[in-house]
Amino acid sequence: MIEDKNQQRTQLSDLGEFGLIDHLTKNFKIKQSSTVKGIGDDAAVLDFKKNKIVVSTDLLVEGVHFDLSYMPLKHLGYKSVIVNLSDVYAMNATATQVTVSIAVSNRFPLEALEELYAGIETAAKIYNVDVVGGDTTSSTSGLLISVTAIGEVNNDTEVYRNGAKPNDLLVVTGDLGGAYMGLQVLEREKEVFKVNPNNQPDLEPYTYIVERQLKPEARQDIIKLLKDLDVKPTSMIDVSDGLSSEILHLCTQSGTGCDLYENKIPLDPQVISTCEEFNIDSTTIALNGGEDYELLFTISQKDFPKIKANPNFSVIGYMREESAGIHLVTRAETKIPLKAQGWKNFS
Repeated sequence: MIEDKNQQRTQLSDLGEFGLIDHLTKNFKIKQSSTVKGIGDDAAVLDFKKNKIVVSTDLLVEGVHFDLSYMPLKHLGYKSVIVNLSDVYAMNATATQVTVSIAVSNRFPLEALEELYAGIETAAKIYNVDVVGGDTTSSTSGLLISVTAIGEVNNDTEVYRNGAKPNDLLVVTGDLGGAYMGLQVLEREKEVFKVNPNNQPDLEPYTYIVERQLKPEARQDIIKLLKDLDVKPTSMIDVSDGLSSEILHLCTQSGTGCDLYENKIPLDPQVISTCEEFNIDSTTIALNGGEDYELLFTISQKDFPKIKANPNFSVIGYMREESAGIHLVTRAETKIPLKAQGWKNFS
């Protein structure tokens, strides 16, 4: 993070904890009818009538999940909300509220946190969720962000990871591998900058994949689309840790096998060209890259006509009996056992 020496710096100690919360959250407006009481009391009050509630939470840690040398704070605020909303959509639910908690060291002035919260506010506005609470505390090790997302789903329309059946089709939204390759470009440019700080990076050829890393989007649109198409997936998960890892989750929890077809995996041309530049296999990246925040789901074959002409969906395989195993079917039509080699905590 390159600092402007002329930039105003307001010490957080000038406001105190409650003054800081009031300052950072003053622009958050209530939009959801289920939000009875938002920020400003001991707890938020939500009223979901007859629907089921889904809750998901994520923790982002500086130096583990993000690098502030190339991740703008506004983008980080946006992304911290998006990664949680994606988990709610993976339940076939509608996201309605989030809480945001941060632990922050004294190297961050108020103006930096204003940037972070501007990104949070933008995400809340675009995805129509209310920010209804959170916490702030001090940290001795940089910045930590914890977001909890809350959503609602009509009774009997929620989708779990464990409902896939043999002969179901395996479907993914969008394209894969972009976020990981965007990260590779940013890491390379960071190293170049360290050697020569006067060398400004040219990211123009990598616009799409860099955006996939710094400003991902959650697939809220898919939940509405599936409803409009009258398709209820039999199982679903979001692609956060890599395609292979997510397929293994679905298979393990559903008690099925799977054949994934290499030639069906959707890749953006910019991913393919950047993989060639870095001399990396694009299939490996799609399988193990992670952070794409697309939705991976299974459907009954009878629902295939409803989705087959839709550009948002790619059928990439089908589920088999558990005894058949979990395989990648290569372009040469050989079968390779699928392994999870994507993001792993504590490794």
